[in-house]
Amino acid sequence: MSADDADRAAVAERADSSAEADATGAAESVIDLAGVTFGYTATPVVEDVSLTVESGEYVAVVGPNGSGKSTLMRLMLGLLGPDAGTARLFGEDAARFDDGERIGYVAQQASAAQDMPITVREVVKMGRFPYLGLDRLADGALADGLADDPVRTARWAANVVSGRLTAADWAVVDDALATVGMSAFADRRVGRLSGGQRQRVFIARALAGEADLLVLDEPTVGVDAESVDAFYDLLDALNDAGITVVLIEHDLGAVVEHADRVVCLNREVYFDGPTEEFVESDALARAFGTEARFLTGGAE
Repeated sequence: MSADDADRAAVAERADSSAEADATGAAESVIDLAGVTFGYTATPVVEDVSLTVESGEYVAVVGPNGSGKSTLMRLMLGLLGPDAGTARLFGEDAARFDDGERIGYVAQQASAAQDMPITVREVVKMGRFPYLGLDRLADGALADGLADDPVRTARWAANVVSGRLTAADWAVVDDALATVGMSAFADRRVGRLSGGQRQRVFIARALAGEADLLVLDEPTVGVDAESVDAFYDLLDALNDAGITVVLIEHDLGAVVEHADRVVCLNREVYFDGPTEEFVESDALARAFGTEARFLTGGAE
């Protein structure tokens, strides 16, 4: 099977799983903010923000520098607690949410990532770490396996307890690498990759963790234009396959081309709705002021 065929098969498999979930119940609210206000000082950075992100949506958050976009993202993920209002993640208080494998986070390019002395496959396998340990033995597989094949099951249990990945875990890692088109780079040091390739690796890590929500904070900063196009094509495919995408982005052209919904923020929400309506609205001018340069990729 070619790399392209593997990519398509991996994405198609995730799409089938998503369709199954849709058939069994209504869409789940992934993020739910109600009247959220937060400030690092007495002055609010985010003020009275209410929004809901449903399962399977592709939402872009835009706004000028200092508008509170990254702070809003931290509130969504429970990394900050609101001064007023409520923030819920998958139906739970965001600050107390502890099912971290459901969330994949891709930050802006960082120099630390370039200096990591590990390979691509080693980064991606980190996505499997939440599934290791004693919790994996609590699902009945241990008792059933000991009855059917005690020797092999005992070896499997020893690997789980010691934190070693099983063959099934490595298969998930390899599938994630194939999905983002990085299989050929599995043994390469992360520091020897381009910026766009590194971002693909961090998405693969999220996929290996079987994340339902992918949050990206200006992930294409410092990435060349050709790689940016391929990166957004990948996000489109993952969203089509059922992953919820929340993107903080300064490139308004990319937002309009790829996102289904736009939240325009400058401390408060100036717009929240379909991308087509955002293009026709005056929200951009109100939020960005005279510095707005729409669809140029240089809005900030």
